[in-house]
Amino acid sequence: MQVITTPSDLGSIIKAERKRQGLTQVEFAGLCGVGITFLSQLENGKETAELGKTLAVLTTLGLDVFVERRG
Repeated sequence: MQVITTPSDLGSIIKAERKRQGLTQVEFAGLCGVGITFLSQLENGKETAELGKTLAVLTTLGLDVFVERRG
């Protein structure tokens, strides 16, 4: 499990998992139903990424999101 504190942290995880699965951005964007521009910006840590689309990307990669109290 990794702690995500910035959009860049999340983008790095998404990019690494996409590459691990052997998918190009174009292929993966099509699988997720998002545009290539959105996926590129998400992987590069753009702060205004839409949450719904971001969750679709994570789901397609087989990644889950957990929220727990710090401390």
